Amino acid sequence: MTTIDLNSDLGEGFGVWSAGDDQAVLDVVSSANIACGAHAGDPVIMLATARAAAARGVAVGAHVAYRDLAGFGRRPVHVSPDELYADVVHQIGALVAAAHVAGTAVTYVKPHGALYNTACADPEQASAVVRAVADVDPSLAVLALPGSELLRAAEAHGLRAVAEAFADRAYEPDGSLVSRSTPGAVLHDPAAVADRVLRIVTEGVATAVDGSDVPVRAESVCVHGDSPGAVAMARAIRELLTSRDVTIAPFAP
Repeated sequence: MTTIDLNSDLGEGFGVWSAGDDQAVLDVVSSANIACGAHAGDPVIMLATARAAAARGVAVGAHVAYRDLAGFGRRPVHVSPDELYADVVHQIGALVAAAHVAGTAVTYVKPHGALYNTACADPEQASAVVRAVADVDPSLAVLALPGSELLRAAEAHGLRAVAEAFADRAYEPDGSLVSRSTPGAVLHDPAAVADRVLRIVTEGVATAVDGSDVPVRAESVCVHGDSPGAVAMARAIRELLTSRDVTIAPFAP
C-alpha cells in the first residue's frame, strides 16, 4: 500500500491578524509546518497551533524563514551564513519549547518562502540552515525540493533528507517551481489539484507548465494553508488519495 504525508504551512498569523483556517486544515493534513516568528507567527499562535496539532496527532515541523514580517518571508534577504545560522537556531528553539509545552515534539524543519528558494539553490545558504538544524537536534529531518542543495547539505550532515512535492504550485520543466510573480504559478481548482497529487504519488510525475512530464520524487506533498480554497483543496486531495488506497501518514511521526 502506498503511503504519503500531507504537510501544510500553518500558524501564519501575527497578533490580531490571522491567515487561513488552520483548524480545518489540521483535520486533513498529517504534518504541520508551524511558523516560528520570522515571517509570521508569535508565541501565542505558535503554542496554540502546536496544541491543536498535538490534539489531532499531526506531526510538527519548524517553518523557519528570513526575518521579514512585512514581506511574509517572500522577499530575498541578504544575510551572512553566520547570521542565518543563528536565526534558524533561534526559530527552531522557540518552536521546540512550544511543542514541548503542548505535549508534542518538533520532528523536522522546512524553510519558508524566499529562504526555501534560496537554500534549495545556494550551497552556502543551504549549509547554514542545515548546520543550525544539526546543531540543535541531529534527529530532525529536513524537508525540501528533491535534488536541491538543501537536501544534499542535509545528507552531507547526516540528517534525514525528505523530498516534497507541491500540490498547488506550477512546475517548470526542470522540476523547479514557477515564480509566484508569474501568472498561473499558484493553482486553485480542488479537483485538478487532487488529480495532480494522485499522479505525483502513484506515478512520480507532474505536468510542467509547458505540458511536459517532469519527474517528482516525494515523501510529502505540501498544500499551502494560506492559499484561497486551501481547505477545499486539502479535503479533495485526501478524499481522492484515500479512495485509491493511499494512506495519509506523517513521514516523521
